[in-house]
Amino acid sequence: MNSCSEQFDELGLDTKEFFVLGEVDECRYPAELAARLMMPKASVTVYLRNLVAKGFVQREIDEGDLRRHRLVVTPDGKKALDRALTTLSDNFEQWLARLEAQERDELQRLLEKLLRHQQ
Repeated sequence: MNSCSEQFDELGLDTKEFFVLGEVDECRYPAELAARLMMPKASVTVYLRNLVAKGFVQREIDEGDLRRHRLVVTPDGKKALDRALTTLSDNFEQWLARLEAQERDELQRLLEKLLRHQQ
């Protein structure tokens, strides 16, 4: 991620904001985000406040419970997230290019094995 930091800065994101923004579509409430990301609720609140100020996330009243605010990624947030994911993917491709084809295949096999055992 360090090699992506400069490019993330250009997008107006820091690394942790990137991870928070990336989960908003799946976790519409701050407490859900904190649990998913295994971060303290107070930290998630700070990152969300920053993302709202940057126009990447907005809070909307939850129609089902008017006491709660639901989180929504804005169009600008989606653009920033897409660009950040492209940056991350490009950097990962550069890292993988250092490996021989057989090594990449072995890495993929091992990662898939880890994922199978996670579930």
